Amino acid sequence: MDAVCDLVLPCRDEAAALAALLPEVPAAFAVVVVDNGSRDGTAEVARRLGATVVTEERPGYGAAVHAGLLAARREHVAFMDGDGSFDPAELLPLVEDVRSGRADLAVGRRRPVRRGVWPWHARAGNGLVVWWLRRRIGMAAHDIAPVRVCRRDALLGLDVRDRRFGYPVELLQRATDAGWRVVERDVSYHPRAEGTRSKVSGSVRGTARAARDFWRVLA
Repeated sequence: MDAVCDLVLPCRDEAAALAALLPEVPAAFAVVVVDNGSRDGTAEVARRLGATVVTEERPGYGAAVHAGLLAARREHVAFMDGDGSFDPAELLPLVEDVRSGRADLAVGRRRPVRRGVWPWHARAGNGLVVWWLRRRIGMAAHDIAPVRVCRRDALLGLDVRDRRFGYPVELLQRATDAGWRVVERDVSYHPRAEGTRSKVSGSVRGTARAARDFWRVLA
């Protein structure tokens, strides 16, 4: 089966996760791993398992995502964390939502598989930002789009500028303002793979940094 969608995985020190994750990616996806300052074997593992590897020297989630978007070559592009917290097979219905024309943007809404997977401080921060976006601009989603699928050219046309952790918020703002049809589906949220570095949402300090970037975008 030929790939119909590029899957961008922004990564930093996630070699341990990629070793288990990449073999599980459905054949519908061509994987682009963006190495955003890793100090482990992230790039080597990704190449060995058949992924295209892009290096992005600028730190920040938005910088990594944008580098992956530029490297993507297919009409449709998906984005997902590369730390093992999501099941790539659950992207397939989101891809179909966009390919069929039902949605311009299909996003995942996290559903933790067990207690403690999503720390309270990260969940509360996410909820506050989502509440504000729904109230302020009428955003349809109930999560800050940690998993998403859209058309590559359309996303480039939104001209999202943030290169830090405010990227998802700016994306949702611009998509809503542009009148994009958004479809949201539940996706399983798993613990990060052992051996990966803590994501920004994994600590109180990290969540505070993310919140700062979110509110900077909303201001």
